[in-house]
Amino acid sequence: MPLSCKFEVNKLQPRSMNFLAHLYLSFEDDQITIGNFIADSIRGNKYKHLPEKIQKGIVLHRAIDTYTDKHPIVRQSTKRLHENYSHYSGVIVDIFYDHFLAKNWSEYADTPLPHFVDNFYDLLENHYDILPIGVKRMMPYMIADNWILNYAKMEGISRVLNGMNRRTQNKSKMNFAILDLEEHYADFEKEFTYFFDELIIFSKQKYLSLR
Repeated sequence: MPLSCKFEVNKLQPRSMNFLAHLYLSFEDDQITIGNFIADSIRGNKYKHLPEKIQKGIVLHRAIDTYTDKHPIVRQSTKRLHENYSHYSGVIVDIFYDHFLAKNWSEYADTPLPHFVDNFYDLLENHYDILPIGVKRMMPYMIADNWILNYAKMEGISRVLNGMNRRTQNKSKMNFAILDLEEHYADFEKEFTYFFDELIIFSKQKYLSLR
């Protein structure tokens, strides 16, 4: 379930690990961006107290997840990993896909990635009071280590996978997935490119329908 893979400090649970994709698919709309980012930290319909556009960002995030979960190209990517990583394969594909988005960022956006990421961190700080507690706890680590920007580098992906493996008490063996990325790099990148082009169209249509 690539766009709905979650983790907590000591274990993995369904939660999006492709932060950059969800931010990009918020179409530079500040409150949609906040909703899209915090969606996985909110259960059910416990978001009705939030500003209307943030609620719409949560709805957009969930629609993106549902679309992604069913997409045959994403399933092709996860299938390549399933034998070695079982149900963690979706988490890994999330990370791989964010790597390719970060690496090829200039093909999708005019704003340089470092500026885009800095603007997002400022946005988080400006909305700090309404962020879920889990996001507040994660923020200092995300910003200090610049997770999103470092997705563009293989060493950054390797650090993320090592960290995720530690959170599973070394049960997932996700640290070895960097070898799968290196071995099948062209295949994963091609799959990401085909899929993401279609996801942009779907997400834009959904975004416009929520306005």
